[in-house]
Amino acid sequence: MSLVELTREESVALVRLNRPPVNALNEELAGDLQSAFEECRSSDIRAVVVTGQPNFAAGADIKRFKEQLDEGEETDATAAALVDAIAVLESLEKPTIAAVHGFALGGGLELAMGADFRYLADDARVGQPEILLGLIPGAGGTQRLTRLIGYQRAKKLIFSGRHVPAGEALEIGLADQVASADDILELAMRDAAEFSSMATLAIARAKKVLNETGASREFGADMAKEAAAFQRLFGTEDSREGVAAFIEKRDADFKGE
Repeated sequence: MSLVELTREESVALVRLNRPPVNALNEELAGDLQSAFEECRSSDIRAVVVTGQPNFAAGADIKRFKEQLDEGEETDATAAALVDAIAVLESLEKPTIAAVHGFALGGGLELAMGADFRYLADDARVGQPEILLGLIPGAGGTQRLTRLIGYQRAKKLIFSGRHVPAGEALEIGLADQVASADDILELAMRDAAEFSSMATLAIARAKKVLNETGASREFGADMAKEAAAFQRLFGTEDSREGVAAFIEKRDADFKGE
């Protein structure tokens, strides 16, 4: 079974995550996403929508984390693969929309933030809960979240790991549209089709300038710092405890080590 489905509606590409039930992210899924986004570079695709149902992506595959920790691995390949996939999505020279149903947590939110716009179902929940595992966002969360909602709000969300409801996400700039779960994908596809009928060459140039000037000139270096911090935390006693507590459905007992 393919973990990512790529379909077309005229000049709009629909990239759908397909790892039920919650589209938990792993290295294979991230690799398939990157391949799908590379296909979307085709000039006859003029806009892209990314989605997943009933959940956009509820975060990393925590069971895989435990396997890696039990095997003594000190790094996580999923985060690195997801960074690469999101980089391709963000670099596409055409409008992109993430249509978010259900949960977009951790890497799921990081993926959604790689799109130009985020359309959330009214029952959606988004957040960066890595801190609850003794980790930090590892695929751009510390960087893109800050640029979208500001330093203080990003800090509070990352420190707390809180799930943000759709209405609040709209208020703070983390969402661009909110609609019913039945309508959100249709709305995203409709707006993508409208974008595709516009001067997409001009949109591509505008996007390039916005991406290069709207973010820090040190974005690449800052991403590297985030990745290094994430990998240093992977394998600590606190991360082992956080992962175990998540799987065992209990509160974690963090010791700060």
